[in-house]
Amino acid sequence: MPVIASIFAAVAAALHVVIFFMESVAWTKPAVWRRFGVASQADADVVRPMAFNQGFYNLFLAVGIVVGLFLGGDAGDAIVVFSCLSIVGAAFVLATGGRKYLRPAVIQGITPLLALLFAAFT
Repeated sequence: MPVIASIFAAVAAALHVVIFFMESVAWTKPAVWRRFGVASQADADVVRPMAFNQGFYNLFLAVGIVVGLFLGGDAGDAIVVFSCLSIVGAAFVLATGGRKYLRPAVIQGITPLLALLFAAFT
């Protein structure tokens, strides 16, 4: 995998670790759940189990990228590509949720998309 693709993949992994932290560790802080569009403490309490679970999905995608980068070779590249495709797919699904989700979808999906493009065309 080209170095530039690996860098964008690593940035995507780091972002998804941050998202994991917000959703699964720091969710009880109002500044965090408000960032995800949750309007009240009561709503945040209801959504908390889902956010906790979603955070781990993000962590597992990040781990996939890190493991793939560490392994290298064809097998490692395949793991990185699969993880990046999964993140791009999730970003696409997020974008279909409405206009207010477009910015978070771009933030989530741009670095793995760039990793995939650089991997394919360099």
